[in-house]
Amino acid sequence: MTNDRVKPLPPRDSDTYLRRLGERVRTLRSQRGMTRKALAQHARVSERYLAQLEIGKGNCSIVLLRRIARAIGLPVTQLVHDGPEPPLDLVLLSQFIERLSPSELATARGLLTKHFREPAPAGRHRRIALIGLRGGGKSTLGRLLAEKEGVPFIELDREIERRSGATLSEIFDMFGQETFRRAEREAFDEVLRQHPEFVLATSGSIVTDPGTLEMLLASCLTVWVRAEPDEHMRRVMAQGDMRPMANSPRAMQDLVSILRSREPLYAQADVALTTTGKTPEQNLAELLRLIAVPDNRIRARSA
Repeated sequence: MTNDRVKPLPPRDSDTYLRRLGERVRTLRSQRGMTRKALAQHARVSERYLAQLEIGKGNCSIVLLRRIARAIGLPVTQLVHDGPEPPLDLVLLSQFIERLSPSELATARGLLTKHFREPAPAGRHRRIALIGLRGGGKSTLGRLLAEKEGVPFIELDREIERRSGATLSEIFDMFGQETFRRAEREAFDEVLRQHPEFVLATSGSIVTDPGTLEMLLASCLTVWVRAEPDEHMRRVMAQGDMRPMANSPRAMQDLVSILRSREPLYAQADVALTTTGKTPEQNLAELLRLIAVPDNRIRARSA
């Protein structure tokens, strides 16, 4: 007769997060000298529910969490932060930065980058990354530029598929956004390790991951390949992708909304090139002019 013990199941990710959230609420409440009763009263939740939350057993709506965060006196984003507690200096710096105007923020970022970012690689101007929404002309322009410069042309999406053995759609469907972003970062890391020179066409959404965007800006000469919204739509459909027409009445509206939301991110590029109304050869000639003299590069945000 065996006496094997049944191994306990590992904690679920959600259980770990709820426990961490409860500890954060309890710590923040204690730091402010608030009793559980006082916090419950100010947040308009029951004291019993708050007790459950603090021991990691409460799973509430974002509305209730917002009430609790306001009652404690901090942004809800800080309360629901997923991960280890940030260092105090980071919290204080975040609070300070939030008070700056947009122009002051740009200046502060420039100063921080100047003092703390590693020096740009010597060959940065030979590692050219094209960013922008699909249909802007990144692949066409990228191939022409790579041929002209005598360097490899790499499509990052194809590298992700090669490494994972699955299509992008399969990665999204099976594993979700977080896994795709991690695969994208790893594929980009590999490209940087293996190729001292290249022209890289990135996905339209790569700029939405702050960490990858920062690495892209630091290691490559970035080019925002732009086009008018109707040109984006026409080119995507010309490639055989009819998905934009699946929701035809809203397709253009959604496209414009995506462009508008990503514009500040794309505008971090070193240069911007508008491809609408020009031949691929004309676009190539203009891009070569833009990147020819490093000291005279035009910031995309002023284009």
